Amino acid sequence: MQTIILTVGGIFWILTYVFIISKGFKDKTYGMPLIALCANISWEFIYSFILPPSASQLFINYLWFGLDCVIVFQFFRYHRNEFPNLSSSKIYTVFGLMIFSAFSIILAGAILLDDHRGVYAAFGQNLLMSILFVVMFFKRGDGLRGQSIFIAVFKMIGTGLTSLHFYLFEPVSQSSFVLLSLFVSILFFDLLYVLLLANNYKKNEIPMLKI
Repeated sequence: MQTIILTVGGIFWILTYVFIISKGFKDKTYGMPLIALCANISWEFIYSFILPPSASQLFINYLWFGLDCVIVFQFFRYHRNEFPNLSSSKIYTVFGLMIFSAFSIILAGAILLDDHRGVYAAFGQNLLMSILFVVMFFKRGDGLRGQSIFIAVFKMIGTGLTSLHFYLFEPVSQSSFVLLSLFVSILFFDLLYVLLLANNYKKNEIPMLKI
């Protein structure tokens, strides 16, 4: 059962990436908040090439890393649509500083906290992403550039199933109030994001199943 829950959660996260990328190309933007993107791709690089896990999870990490590389490409290709007043050199500088910071913090945390599976970092940055999706919703307004109900729902399901797996079957979670707090907080912001998008779809009379 635990393998099924974790696998299905991973599939929903892959679908989340696919819809983020698809909507990004359609709207000529990037669909993952920049800070969350830098944290995500740093985690995936570290736990693919520096601290690799078991073979099955390693394959998923490779796949996630590849998909995040596409979103990074979208950021560099379409960043002017979101930051028209910033020069490319400033964008590259900001991106570089964010990548360096995220990579250093995640790697240091893995070593100092003996978190060689990246559990705390993974759910910590997941909460960051959930909050930033809500921020992105208000920043980009009714246009919903790079956003869709599919992204919101699939992220919520994928993270929810992964959280359930760790809560039920992983000793590291059962003895950690911090992780339990992260699980609940992520679900709260994911649900809020879904409700915000659903309300926007209804207000603008957009078909809910429109991709």
